[in-house]
Amino acid sequence: MPPELVFYDGHCGLCHRTVLFLVARDPEGTLFRYAPLFGPTFEDRVPADRREGLADSVIVLCDDGTLLERAQGVFHTLRRIGGFWGLVGTVGSWLPNGLSDWGYDRMAAVRHRLFRRPEQACPRVPAELRPRFLP
Repeated sequence: MPPELVFYDGHCGLCHRTVLFLVARDPEGTLFRYAPLFGPTFEDRVPADRREGLADSVIVLCDDGTLLERAQGVFHTLRRIGGFWGLVGTVGSWLPNGLSDWGYDRMAAVRHRLFRRPEQACPRVPAELRPRFLP
């Protein structure tokens, strides 16, 4: 499967840590590419009518054009990573969407208080990782 796009809120410490977590578990860079929410890549790949009402956290654009947000996006990325995290993502995806999204929304409501904003909204990306990050 080609890499899927993970859009993230670059001003959110939790989203920033999520991207670092995914990059660390995808050493070959075959699973994901990353781009900021509401950046040029997001606006180019996600039609305006589909952008309305999306969460301002982590959004996954799958190969087939499906947009996954909130808990389902997180569970999907974990399943793609595989191993222990794949198992966590699989088990999590068995939860009813309403329940998992409720938990996701509770965390999202306090994420800015619990996770500091990154020192730099656009931290320097090492040269070997730059191809994974889109504008």
